[in-house]
Amino acid sequence: MVAKRIIPCLDVKDGRTVKGVNFIGLQDVGDAVELGRRYAMQGADELVYLDISATIEGRNTFTSLVERISSNINIPFTVGGGISTIDDAARLLDAGADKVSINSAAVNNPSLIDSIASKYGSQFVVLAIDTKRVGNEWLITTHGGRTLTERELFSWAREGEERGAGEILLTSMDHDGTRNGYPCELFRELSRHLSIPIIASGGAGSVDDIAKVFSEGGADAALAASIFHYGEITVMELKRRLHDKGIKVRI
Repeated sequence: MVAKRIIPCLDVKDGRTVKGVNFIGLQDVGDAVELGRRYAMQGADELVYLDISATIEGRNTFTSLVERISSNINIPFTVGGGISTIDDAARLLDAGADKVSINSAAVNNPSLIDSIASKYGSQFVVLAIDTKRVGNEWLITTHGGRTLTERELFSWAREGEERGAGEILLTSMDHDGTRNGYPCELFRELSRHLSIPIIASGGAGSVDDIAKVFSEGGADAALAASIFHYGEITVMELKRRLHDKGIKVRI
C-alpha cells in the first residue's frame, strides 16, 4: 500500500503567508520560506503554495519566492494561483517548482492541461477542482467558488486525467472552511472514476477528519492549513496519530 501524504498549504500574498476565510480578513502567519522549512523538518511529504494576489506584480514577487523556496526546502512543492498560460507555468517550473496547480484557467481553456503536460510531463500538472452540490449533481465552480458553471465534476475530472493531469486536488465548497470534515462519499465516488491520485482539501478540523478521508474517502493525500499555521498540531504528531489508527504514512 502506498503511504498517504500530508501536505501543508500556504496562501501567499506579497511573499508572506496569510490566512483568512475566502481570502477575507487575512492575517499574516509568517514568512513563507521559513514556515515551509519548518513543515519540511516536521515531516511534511510535500507543500502547496498558492499566490492569492495573482496580479502581474504578485506573479513577479511569487517567481522570486519560488526561487527562494527551491533553494531552502528539500521536499517537493506545488505552486498555483494566476497560472493561465503555458508561459506562466514555465516561469514557475523553471524557477524550481516541482508542480503547478491550475484551476479556473483550465476550465476556461482545457487545452492548457495538454500544453503543460506535453512540455513538462503529467507529473508536473495538478488539476485543482472546486465543486458545489446543486440538487443531485456536483458542479464545477471557478474564481474561488464564486462562479458556478454547468460542468459536472466527474466528467471534468476524467477529462482532466485524459488531457494529462497527474493529480486532482478536490475541494467541496460546501465543506471548505467549516472544519466539520470532508464529504468522504464524494471522494470515494471520484476515486472510482480516476486512476490518478486525489488530494483532499477543505473541511479538516481534526485528526479523525483526515483519517476518515483516507480510510473512507480513498484520498491519496490531505491538504491542511489552519491546524498547522496556528500550532494546533505538528505534521509529525498528526502522522503518528494517523499511524496509530492503522493508516500508512511516512514517519
